[in-house]
Amino acid sequence: MERDGAYHQGTVWPWLLGFYCEAALRARGSKRAVRQELAAAWARVCEELDSRGLNHLSEVFDGDPPHRAGGTIAQAWNTAELLRSHALLARGRS
Repeated sequence: MERDGAYHQGTVWPWLLGFYCEAALRARGSKRAVRQELAAAWARVCEELDSRGLNHLSEVFDGDPPHRAGGTIAQAWNTAELLRSHALLARGRS
């Protein structure tokens, strides 16, 4: 019960970065600085691609440093949003 409650209290859900990326491009435009900032937001998460589930992102991360990965080792929606964000950033628009 305690673990289930903690699941939504400070947990980082990487798939939300995809929607943040899309919203930021729509709101702020696709200037190079904006795209670099968004790519940097993904960079730390991408460090995990080789650590648990090969070329996949873990389900969740701790909200506090050192932001340890948790949950399942390969979450499809996290990996899908990473790929979608990469495509958005490459095109330079949402």
